[in-house]
Amino acid sequence: MNPSPPSAPATGTPRLQLTGITKRYPAVVANDGVSLTVQPGQVHAVLGENGAGKSTLMKIIYGAAQPDEGSMHFDGRPVQVRNPQQARLLGIAMVFQHFSLFDTLTVAENVWLGQDRQVPLAEVERRIRATATDYGLDIDPLRPVHTLSVGEMQRVEIIRALLTQPRLLILDEPTSVLTPQAVDKLFVVLRKLAGEGCSILYISHKLHEIRALCTACTVMRGGRVTGVCDPSQESNASLSRMMIGAEPPALAHRDATVGGVVLSARALNLPAAEPFGVPLIDIDLEVRAGEVVGIAGISGNGQKELLQALSGEDPRAEAAMVQLAGPQGLVPAGRLNPRQRRALGLHFVPEERLGRGAVPTMGLAHNLLLTRTDAVGACGWLRMARLQEQARAIIARFGVKAGGPDAAAQSLSGGNLQKFIVGREIDAGPRLLIVSQPTWGVDVGAATQIRGEILRLRDQGCAVLVVSEELDELFEICDRLHVLAKGYLSPSVPRAEATVERIGEWMSGLWHTEVQARLRVAAVPGEAGHAQA
Repeated sequence: MNPSPPSAPATGTPRLQLTGITKRYPAVVANDGVSLTVQPGQVHAVLGENGAGKSTLMKIIYGAAQPDEGSMHFDGRPVQVRNPQQARLLGIAMVFQHFSLFDTLTVAENVWLGQDRQVPLAEVERRIRATATDYGLDIDPLRPVHTLSVGEMQRVEIIRALLTQPRLLILDEPTSVLTPQAVDKLFVVLRKLAGEGCSILYISHKLHEIRALCTACTVMRGGRVTGVCDPSQESNASLSRMMIGAEPPALAHRDATVGGVVLSARALNLPAAEPFGVPLIDIDLEVRAGEVVGIAGISGNGQKELLQALSGEDPRAEAAMVQLAGPQGLVPAGRLNPRQRRALGLHFVPEERLGRGAVPTMGLAHNLLLTRTDAVGACGWLRMARLQEQARAIIARFGVKAGGPDAAAQSLSGGNLQKFIVGREIDAGPRLLIVSQPTWGVDVGAATQIRGEILRLRDQGCAVLVVSEELDELFEICDRLHVLAKGYLSPSVPRAEATVERIGEWMSGLWHTEVQARLRVAAVPGEAGHAQA
């Protein structure tokens, strides 16, 4: 990643100018007199902790929400953007953190819905392929969306926005599920767009990305603008202080005290369950009590299929292929459903927050019922007072910004909903926690808190399996690492021996070459010590 962002363009008529934007909701003032200026060709970051009002402000610019007060100028002209269609006519495109795709339609059909309907679908398919090739965003336009991983859905949203040839592109956490290599490619695209005069509003919690890419930064806290800076002249520490008022505490990662096997997968083979799925091939995986095992990999290489097989959503495996610790030892669990696996102490955090991790229209207290049954009394009666008490405790412990235990899940910012879902499963006291993308879309302070809670859970004897595309995160919290590529799982490597370069090579499936080389060296008399090293 290029550490030096392009120089800011000369000032002139702003591409976008917001003055005194205020947006009130019943439980919170999301934006309080916000002013923001974006120049043509500028990559402008909007930085703030979860619930600071960033996403609400972007929705106002895009016409998905209406301000209660304030004004907006676009290319020097006063405008009132009443809906996203009007925004697109102005040349404003937005990639949301939570995707807006129809699962049953193909990639091309989803993109076509936002295009000029006079353009034939076949031409849209051609444009998608061309854009995907030009910008390194590999995607098949004929694939149904329900077969895509979260990272692949992100690519669809970005391509859909690029096809509109926007004058202002809004990106809300665009790299949250992208690999470092994909981020590098995306930054090449964004710098090219900025060089052509497109303005970019970039929301991210990844401070090193903001410093590398952006030419200006507006910092928000509690719905207000608290500062404007040139991020290339700041450090991660100074940006953290501007955003949350302090630097996040350093994690204390002690050596693991490993116990018995809690999860075992042996020779796990599963054919793809759908036309564009990834088969699992000879998966061997073991997670013991008191350790965090990480799985790295590029999105779409079998992560979804592996998690479904382990969590019980896909019960097609032979019973002995997946085993969980029970009262008398390992229990064949390949055919058990999610409820039966939860009874053995397995709790699971999926990567999709809304729709799988939480029911959007239900309150937080009711969402506890997805994985918790201790508030269900005799004859199925719900103990609502107990549910609300549990929800309040999770909200307080994990610093979730919400309008109380009855607040609908969809009313929370992405990061706050993530904190609640992760907190819900940790609070249940699992024997085995499987978590996918644990800090997707959360700010640096919240990410540190979630990672600290995972390590605390590990130190209490829980077995933890983390699937993440954040290599820094895996290096920070894991004791051992695997890589998943094309449905194959690499051998594990201790965290102390893992490097970004080595894991990056393994993401392309190159561990076979390394393992074979070690075996050849070990077979030579006198060389076994070198092979072990």
